[in-house]
Amino acid sequence: MLWTIAVVVLLLIVRIRHLAAGGSPKDFGVMDNDNLMWRLFRVQSNLIENLPLYLGVVLLLILRGVTGVIVDGLISVYIIFRLLHSIVHIIGADPRLRIASLAIQFSCLIALIELAIFYRSH
Repeated sequence: MLWTIAVVVLLLIVRIRHLAAGGSPKDFGVMDNDNLMWRLFRVQSNLIENLPLYLGVVLLLILRGVTGVIVDGLISVYIIFRLLHSIVHIIGADPRLRIASLAIQFSCLIALIELAIFYRSH
């Protein structure tokens, strides 16, 4: 959540600097992957789009009472690769890195769902 707020603040700074340099608000929605403002907008949108997936899995884990080292590890890996996904997008690096990061994130979520469904506490 703090990362999402940081991205929004960075996006606001970039937009304000754009306007101060004589840019137009119409430029905010121009799809251009070479433009930092567009990439930040997409990162912010992507973070918001993926939040319900994560929160749904966490809620399922809580309701089922599933905890432990494996859960903590999978959540940690998920968060690390969520951050990596955003950073790769912001800096405009090879999109294949984003896809790989996304695959790892989804793998973590699937494993967490399986734990929540099939784990039986003693």
